[in-house]
Amino acid sequence: MQINVSRLLKEPIGSSRDYEIDEMLDDIEDNLTIPVKGTVKLTRTNRSVLVNGQFSVSVKTTCARCLEDFICPLEVTIEEEFFPLMDMVNEFEASSPEESDSFTIDEHQILDLTEAIRQYTLLAIPMKPLCSDDCGGV
Repeated sequence: MQINVSRLLKEPIGSSRDYEIDEMLDDIEDNLTIPVKGTVKLTRTNRSVLVNGQFSVSVKTTCARCLEDFICPLEVTIEEEFFPLMDMVNEFEASSPEESDSFTIDEHQILDLTEAIRQYTLLAIPMKPLCSDDCGGV
């Protein structure tokens, strides 16, 4: 889920782009491929690109009652800043953000949503997922 933002980084603050996402996200932990569908809006700020997105994902998890594996549909909303490694206007290395765990845009101006969507998906999984509301358990 990579987006080239080189043109957006050269535009004035407040410029934005909307994208439709319909891709597969590889889950290394469970050897699954997770379908991701949704929309994302990228907005140029004075120091970064603000990403706002709504995604539908389905993850394999275990029911808290019957302990059976099932596919759990989730709605994920993300809002993150992605900081460029290079200043596109002046063409020099950009100053790094204060937060060391910030998302970045690589030196080729590619914004990769994969890790952000993965992290937000993990946070959206319920603490006690149920395969159905009337699951009786074991």
